[in-house]
Amino acid sequence: MVEEMADSSVLGWILCSAITLVALCGVVSKIRKRKGISVTRTESSLNSVLTSNGECGSTDGSHHADVIIVGAGVAGSALAYTLGKDGRRVHVIERDLSEPDRIVGELLQPGGYLKLLELGLEDCVEEIDAQQVFGYALFKDGKHTRLSYPLEKFHSDVSGRSFHNGRFIRRMREKSASLQNVHIEQGTVTSLLEEKGIIRGVQYKTKDGCELTAFAPLTIVCDGCFSNLRRSLCNPKVDVPSYFVGLVLENCHLPYSNHGHVILADPSPILFYPISSTEVRCLVDVPGPRVPSIANGEMANYLKTIVAPQVPPEIYDSFVAAVDKGNIRTMPNRSMPAAPLPTPGALLMGDAFNMRHPLTGGGMTVALSDIVVLCNLLRPISDLSDAPTLCKYLESFYTLRKPVASTINTLAGALYKVFCASPDQARKEMRQACFDYLSLGGVFSTGPISLLSGLNPRPLSLVLHFFAVAIYGVGRLLLPFPSPKRIWIGARLISGASGIIFPIIKAEGVRQMFFPATVPAYYRAPPLVEERI
Repeated sequence: MVEEMADSSVLGWILCSAITLVALCGVVSKIRKRKGISVTRTESSLNSVLTSNGECGSTDGSHHADVIIVGAGVAGSALAYTLGKDGRRVHVIERDLSEPDRIVGELLQPGGYLKLLELGLEDCVEEIDAQQVFGYALFKDGKHTRLSYPLEKFHSDVSGRSFHNGRFIRRMREKSASLQNVHIEQGTVTSLLEEKGIIRGVQYKTKDGCELTAFAPLTIVCDGCFSNLRRSLCNPKVDVPSYFVGLVLENCHLPYSNHGHVILADPSPILFYPISSTEVRCLVDVPGPRVPSIANGEMANYLKTIVAPQVPPEIYDSFVAAVDKGNIRTMPNRSMPAAPLPTPGALLMGDAFNMRHPLTGGGMTVALSDIVVLCNLLRPISDLSDAPTLCKYLESFYTLRKPVASTINTLAGALYKVFCASPDQARKEMRQACFDYLSLGGVFSTGPISLLSGLNPRPLSLVLHFFAVAIYGVGRLLLPFPSPKRIWIGARLISGASGIIFPIIKAEGVRQMFFPATVPAYYRAPPLVEERI
């Protein structure tokens, strides 16, 4: 009897211990989820991979890729091709390999096209009915002006390109997959695998629902603006100032062929640009945290009564017809300054890393420029396995990318705020001054448009032009005769301009933006490693 009681006590003690352990694991898991951490640190998971018959198995680590890329959008596909061309073994995991259907990522600036040439991907804009873009037309209060890209020094093929985003990405995926050392797989990455502070790979779920793991010395996360992994690798501060409402106008003839059109409307800008030989994309910016409902007809009524009267008369009928057709879509406009947390074995790229308002169409240009910088840094390194040393070296990436990225990011944020209508008199004067300044032509238009196009990525030039617009606005106020009221509005105009651009510059990083050569990481040399066999 005593022995039975002893056995029961031991059994009860073991059972209680097991329940307590499970409960503790659950608590830790919940705490980690609350913090937004998507990193798995279990040692056992580091031994589970996909076997040749498609089932989960174990490995000795001899078949790892050199680089895992999460996401096969513009950034992921271009990066996969470039690294593959450099001889890296690349494993790409993309959530959905069907052709995307988006209303943004359809305009590639000339600076982005030059990067496409540099990466050897220029043929990806062929056979998709892409349209050449030679500049912008700006409309305000019945007046308009044309701003041409300064392309005189380039080959005739160099220009902007506009297209269906999905067709462009399909071509880039096909180009990447044509390399034998690039493997593209459909799956959803659920977490990064960490061991002793180093990212060793990813855990993902295939389209068949099988949980798998993949390993590589370097994991590059390019899973887009809705990234579920970025919190592990950066300090995201996402702002959503507005939404784009997207329409497609069919058989519409724009006032200026092969140009993007920007209407300085009330309350915010409207964009038109060709995406094929028969289609024009219209993007209506709607400021604020929400948009009118599409389902109950509020959106159609808003577009017809508020927006339609402000579009150029040449495209009014096509615009109304597109609204009546009903294929109306919305997209949040996100901006997020780059705030990386350097992590051995992992890196962020594309919209998962850095976003700006899409008004200026600079997202793909920044992404492709970042890829050129990163691949040039990685090219001298034959072995990526020394993750801590590689991480320290790649800190120079965040400085070297700044001239292009910070110029386009700052311009996008500043222009959006200037182009939006405001009841404030000083803001109205700034908006009018910007339109009139660009209408002057010569250096007053080619300077800003070369910044926007990515052809002249110089932050200092951007700041000079921005304050030149503000001073030009003050001069208009004070001539022919200054008055106390006009002087006061002029002072508020300068103050408002400073309030627009300086917070954006601060978020981008003053030192990295204007004095990159003073950043120690700027001079980092590649780590010395043994040659790969």
